[in-house]
Amino acid sequence: MRTILITGTSSGYGLETARHFLAKGWNVVATMRTPDADLLPASPRLRILPLDVTREESIAAAIEAAGPVDVLVNNAGIGVVGAFEATPMAHIRAVFDTNTFGVMAMCQAVIPQMRARGSGVIVNVTSTVTLAAMPLAAAYTASKQAIEGFTGSLAHELGHFGIRAKLVEPGYSPATRFAQNSGVRIEDLIPPAYADFAGPIFAGFANPALTTTPGDVAEAVWASVYDTSGRLCFPAGDDAVALARTRAA
Repeated sequence: MRTILITGTSSGYGLETARHFLAKGWNVVATMRTPDADLLPASPRLRILPLDVTREESIAAAIEAAGPVDVLVNNAGIGVVGAFEATPMAHIRAVFDTNTFGVMAMCQAVIPQMRARGSGVIVNVTSTVTLAAMPLAAAYTASKQAIEGFTGSLAHELGHFGIRAKLVEPGYSPATRFAQNSGVRIEDLIPPAYADFAGPIFAGFANPALTTTPGDVAEAVWASVYDTSGRLCFPAGDDAVALARTRAA
């Protein structure tokens, strides 16, 4: 029976992905900064481990406790929405520490065991901000675009050893705690000079024509894990699929 390790399973996409794979009979290692056993159904195939992807010692402890991992899903991330000029550089570095360097560190931690076995899948969850330029998301977009390029290169590099690298690109989901996970209030990142510009954008967020659900992302992760066609990108959600089609046209 195969084992999947998922980061950021305390809510949203990560939590739903853990539920999905558990229901499908996989061994699931669900990781989060503060473990909460009540979030997932009790099962002998489930382990919940503490993990902070920004701390090297936390990563090492989680990987050791997890044992052999067949699939790694890098889902942990924090969002930031606001005017770039008003976003503190300390917060931008924190976003990159989790969204970019945390993903890279997790990959480095599992690649040796996958390479030794000659098999494995790494799924990096990014965002549709990588599919089309979006306002008030410059720092967040940069952190996710870095992982898009990183994963494309990694797919070539690791394919030689029988390891597959994939991208799942979720769209906008009102159900997730996207910006709330950042620790910075959106209103603090919108200076008065940006009010007229930002108003219509936030109105659009409140009434989106198309959205993504956590279930959409779980299904996209599932599809990416089982894909052997060489496909790299898996948009997740109606809005993500529409954007991907527009980009491909």
